[in-house]
Amino acid sequence: MNRKTVYLCGFMGCGKSTIGRLLAKRLGTGFTDLDTYIEKKEGLRIPEIFEKYGEDHFRAAETEALEELGAAGGVVATGGGALLSDANAQTAANNGTAIFIDTPFEICYGRIKGDKNRPIAYNSTKEQLLERFEYRRPLYMKNSRAAVDGSGTPLGIVEQIMKNLI
Repeated sequence: MNRKTVYLCGFMGCGKSTIGRLLAKRLGTGFTDLDTYIEKKEGLRIPEIFEKYGEDHFRAAETEALEELGAAGGVVATGGGALLSDANAQTAANNGTAIFIDTPFEICYGRIKGDKNRPIAYNSTKEQLLERFEYRRPLYMKNSRAAVDGSGTPLGIVEQIMKNLI
């Protein structure tokens, strides 16, 4: 692999954290979940950040964290909205390789419905989430070096990613 950081992106519930841990082990490198990193840095859980400061504050923290983690290297599981902005996509491209885990909506929805730790998912209807999914998917495609099919097994997805890192 010629780039030091692998950024995994995709919709909420697509498997970024699960795949990220496996990929980091396979690559012999560190793993960071971007949301967990932000929570530690801010001293608040994601829902509390949204409630206390709003989504704009959270997105700014996300941008800052992407830059910091890009310098550190390893595998980063980004939040569902992290690589939607051109600025964040450029940060990822400058520091590594962004891979989109393209998981069908129904699989994602089954994993995120009713999850209080995901404020956007918890406060949205299935229809609203589907609309968000359909809006975001082309942006993930545009802002990633490659897309992998997220409907398979975690190890199968890791193998697909490995082929894109060579």
